[in-house]
Amino acid sequence: MVKINKIYPKKYFYYRFFNSLFTGLSIGSIFTIYAPLKPSIYSVGGVLLAVGMLIVAKFYEKLMNLRIFFFVSLFVEIVILAVVIYFLFFPYGYSTALFVYSGYQLTFVFGSYLVRTETLFLRKKKILSLLDMFKQGGYLTGLVLSFVFYRALENIFGIATNQEKVYYLHFLLVGVEAVIIFSLLRSFKIRF
Repeated sequence: MVKINKIYPKKYFYYRFFNSLFTGLSIGSIFTIYAPLKPSIYSVGGVLLAVGMLIVAKFYEKLMNLRIFFFVSLFVEIVILAVVIYFLFFPYGYSTALFVYSGYQLTFVFGSYLVRTETLFLRKKKILSLLDMFKQGGYLTGLVLSFVFYRALENIFGIATNQEKVYYLHFLLVGVEAVIIFSLLRSFKIRF
């Protein structure tokens, strides 16, 4: 049985930095990917998300321990990696948009749980302050990088369509997600 004994705050900061960098990089691509979806899908997705979050919240007392926190975090990152790789093999179209949307919605189900549990384990004010600074730094870096990336595709490589730009961005996202998973694994003391 895998034992998770400790979280390393400094290493965890870097995990959250890259995690937020991914968000900043990918946020613009979502609008292009979701374009084929009908508005009613968002309503159904919102209902399923709310129900999922309710179920997770119901079990906070059992779920809020370091071991489950680690495995839920890892599960979420693996789902995102799968979504990004899937998009590279099956770009655009209704089914791809639905798959990507469903994958992200699945990860959002655990969003509140992860933030609350993270606060529980890193409870010191100074550590939480640093954590949020790393997160914001990662998000801002991701936004700037995505802007530079899109502009470079346009001006250097002559790629003009949004679909192509978003497709090429996903090669970068795969690399970032690999770094995220690696940094997540390093953030915990794991014993087999």
